[in-house]
Amino acid sequence: MSRLGQLGGKLYRGEVSYDFVGRQRRWYAISGAILLISIVALFVRGLDFSVDFKGGAVFQFPAAASQTTTQVQGAVSDAGVSGAQVQQLNGLHGKSWQVQTKSLTSAQTLQVESSLESQLGVSGSKISTTFVGPSWGSTITTKAVQALITFLIVIVVYLSIAFEWKMAVAAFVALIHDLVIATSVYALTGFQVSPATVIGLLTILGYSLYDTVVVFDKVRENTAGLLGGARSTYSQAANLALNQTLVRSINTSLIALLPVAAILFVGGGLLGAGELKDLALVLFVGMLSGTYSSIFIATPVLADLKEREPQYRALAKRVSVRAAGGRPAKRAAARAPAGGRAAAIAPRAATADDAALDEADDEQYADDAVPSADELTTTASRVTAARSTPGTARPGPRQQPRRSGGTARHRPAGKRKRR
Repeated sequence: MSRLGQLGGKLYRGEVSYDFVGRQRRWYAISGAILLISIVALFVRGLDFSVDFKGGAVFQFPAAASQTTTQVQGAVSDAGVSGAQVQQLNGLHGKSWQVQTKSLTSAQTLQVESSLESQLGVSGSKISTTFVGPSWGSTITTKAVQALITFLIVIVVYLSIAFEWKMAVAAFVALIHDLVIATSVYALTGFQVSPATVIGLLTILGYSLYDTVVVFDKVRENTAGLLGGARSTYSQAANLALNQTLVRSINTSLIALLPVAAILFVGGGLLGAGELKDLALVLFVGMLSGTYSSIFIATPVLADLKEREPQYRALAKRVSVRAAGGRPAKRAAARAPAGGRAAAIAPRAATADDAALDEADDEQYADDAVPSADELTTTASRVTAARSTPGTARPGPRQQPRRSGGTARHRPAGKRKRR
């Protein structure tokens, strides 16, 4: 932990830096591949919605040691009901079976209960039957979609007011990224989408947004007054902010994932499939995806959007000129078009790029024009040495040449020449 703390300090001070923003194409390619697999899984396999969304009947009864999933499905099929979904649950009072079917009539419900009693030896008093109407399931689906859309709209509006609209767009892209990946896991694993899944989706979106807002707040702090100088580009300042918050994001994610992993693996293994396991799965996948998107997606997208602005493009050119140590002679050579002497002599109109180069050169030459203390000391030393050396001309005012004796007239002291 001490090494991690030392690494965090070095990252915050800029002594160690990882170029996350500069390698955005790599992260975009990885995310694109993951999203492609997710979309294919959603369209090919689809989502298995629970009875709460599509309506139907749920039969639950104790499980015997010799019973198998195939026997339970066979007993329900013999009652004339096809497409039943059978799950074994591990509860505090032992194992039990849960059978979900489509909407049934009263006669079909009695047939299923009779088949379970005759073929599995289950007492009718121990069979618990629950019915969910299709209209109620449709209402739950509509409410879930409305809650998700409302959440996204509120988030975009808040970020646009608190920060700026480009940060809101970058955060929205990261949220959609997390939403698609977390949802596709249910298509890949075959888990049922229940109301607990929707709750988990809203939770992980809020968690992912929290991590993104922390990074964006540091980006805003690092980029304040950035256009007034030529020290770093927007992408470099954003990458520094990302490094400064990296250890915090990792620590927060690990601490949050530990209890969720315990619920998913330990609780799921002990209690079996159910609402708790559905909630833990979406939380586990969503937190991992949210941490990834806040580091590798949200900030690089924001940097790409900001670098398209004219003032930040000019800033990037000033930074590149300053880093290269360019001079006007080199700049003139770079401006001269190819095509021989005539082309080099031909004038051309000044552009915004030339103004940026002129400003950078002026700043650089202003620094070079002021002599340093070392230069002044060196000059004074040379003058002293020249004066102390015999036979060396003493620096001073220019001496006037003497007139020759034939032409010079000597006047007595105190007499003035008459005109």
